[in-house]
Amino acid sequence: MGVFLAVLIGGFASGMMASLLGVGGAVITTPLIRGLGATPIAAVGSTVPAILPGAVAGSLRYQKEGYIVWRIALTCGASGMSFAILGGWVAGEVPGRWLMVATALLVGWSGTSLLRQGRRSLIATDDVDPADAVDDAPEPGALDPTITPRRIEPAAVALGICAGFLAGLLGIGGGVILTPGLTLGLKLPVKHAIATSLVAVSMMSVTALATHIYLGHVNWRYALPLVIGVVPGARVGARITVGSSEARVRLVAGVLLTAVAGVYLVTELAGIG
Repeated sequence: MGVFLAVLIGGFASGMMASLLGVGGAVITTPLIRGLGATPIAAVGSTVPAILPGAVAGSLRYQKEGYIVWRIALTCGASGMSFAILGGWVAGEVPGRWLMVATALLVGWSGTSLLRQGRRSLIATDDVDPADAVDDAPEPGALDPTITPRRIEPAAVALGICAGFLAGLLGIGGGVILTPGLTLGLKLPVKHAIATSLVAVSMMSVTALATHIYLGHVNWRYALPLVIGVVPGARVGARITVGSSEARVRLVAGVLLTAVAGVYLVTELAGIG
């Protein structure tokens, strides 16, 4: 019962993080269930069933606000689905603890990227009159006018391929690549990037989940309470994000992810030794 409750709470927190940051709540749940005794490959596979309901719940909330850029979301998602299958197969062939180390490094990169964006946003906000800032705010679903369709499609396909492979390989949903990639590469505002990422992650998680179940990587003792907790958490996280400033969301995301990555990396490297 203690394990079920701990994982249930972790599922709620992961749903919040997925919707709040668009980077996949498995950055919380993977180290959690590892600490509760799961093997490395089970820690990867058992987080995948919760990705789809969490991403869908968050996407529905963002759709009401008009934050999803559908062309980019569908392009990233479609291009990543088959590579999620490949990643899931490779996960079973790689030493499990090194998968955990790779996850920690990836989460740390994502966190520091968002921290840099948040600090730049704060500096820019300090230099702009608040009335002008409201007038210049991007409309929901809007793209940077310098990003042409010719540039969007190849970049979205490349992001989808990378994110899909990592979604299958590390069980973290792919948003850890998509959210920074959409903000840095395609210049989407962070709320639009989070919302768009969740739609793509929903698509990729379908094939990633099927692959991990087929290969026997899912331990339902951990997966089931994650699934139960993730949907209410995702709705809460989306509500918080909609009401927060761009800079604040980026800074909170960066701090949380960097801290989780540091603890996670030290723990896994110590275990290798």
